[in-house]
Formats: sequence, C-alpha cells, structure tokens
Amino acid sequence: MKTFCKRSFTKGSGPSGGGAPLGYARVSKGDDQNNALQTRALKAAGCNRLFEETASGGRWDRPELHRLLDHLREGDTVVVWKLDRLSRSLKDVLHIMERIGNVGAGFRSITENIDTTTPAGRMMMQMVGAFAEFERAMIRERTSTGIAVARAEGRVGGRRKKLDAAKRREIAESVITGRKSSADMARLYNISQPTVSRIVAQHRTASL
Repeated sequence: MKTFCKRSFTKGSGPSGGGAPLGYARVSKGDDQNNALQTRALKAAGCNRLFEETASGGRWDRPELHRLLDHLREGDTVVVWKLDRLSRSLKDVLHIMERIGNVGAGFRSITENIDTTTPAGRMMMQMVGAFAEFERAMIRERTSTGIAVARAEGRVGGRRKKLDAAKRREIAESVITGRKSSADMARLYNISQPTVSRIVAQHRTASL
C-alpha cells in the first residue's frame, strides 16, 4: 500500500495532456439493467472509446477490463460511471488504480466526483488506500491472535476445522449488510464463493 500511495498518485502523476478519456462500463450477468445509462454518461464526459462488458464486479478475469488496461498510455484517463463499476473489491480497485497510475494515466469516477488528475482526487485515493491498509492490518492482527490462541489450546495442525457458528454468522451478516462482498469473505476465510453463498442463504432461511 505504501508503494501505491507514493508511486501511483504522487504530485505530478497522471495525465500530462494529449491523452484520451477511455470509458469503462459494466453490468453483472443476470442483471435486468444494461449499459445504456453508463454509456450515455461516459459519452457525455467526452469518452469516444468505450470498453463494455457483462461480468461480476468480484471477478478479476474480465476481458474488457484487461483490454482497457493494456490499451492505456501516458496521459489517458480511465472514466467510469461509478467506482463499483471498476470492481466491488476494494483490494482490486486499489490494484487497478496502481496499474493506471504506473503508466502515467489518470482515473475519474463521474458519480463520486473522484478525479486523480487533481490534487484533491489524489488525496482522496491516498486516504482510501490508507483505510484499506488499516483494515488489512486489523485482519492480520485478528488472524495472528486467533492462531496464538489456537496454539495455546492445542488446536493448530491437522485437518482444517469447519467454520464455527460465529464465523458463519459473521460471513452472512457481512455480505447481507454490504460491509463485505462474497469475494472478500471467501478470501478472508479461505473458502469458495459458492460456500459463502450457501452460508448466506442458510442464514436468510434461519432468520425467516
């Protein structure tokens, strides 16, 4: 995260003039909506080149996103309608931001009014990065504490234990309330996203 803050959005980074605004639009598979609202906003923002796709925001293997990143040149600006169109994972958002900044390009989110080509926009992204680093540090600390307690109780080693009721409740409530995405909780607990979905479904049923 320190690399992200210092390299990607330091003073003087971002578009240096002569670049192009490149629009990225995304809707999830199975959604009733389409990209029409996003594309209108992107075109109004001056984007003549659009990269559109239908894919989950929690997936990293999105072909149009990678085409956009490969196409980026110094001075270009990536434009999205909303920040969550880029990704629903804060970790992935920050990684994408670093990719954008490393080529000397900028980023703009129309709805949130984020623009990393301005000092205020760069400061905002640095703050987001700092909060993300703090959250990861807290998770690492909780994990280390849990391992230490498990070792003290002789529970470390052998086959991994099933998730207990408290962890399953935390996973379900985090996803249902929107604090975390399914992908976030799957990574945190080293389980698959289908497992997370089953836990959430079971929690909803039990709450009826």
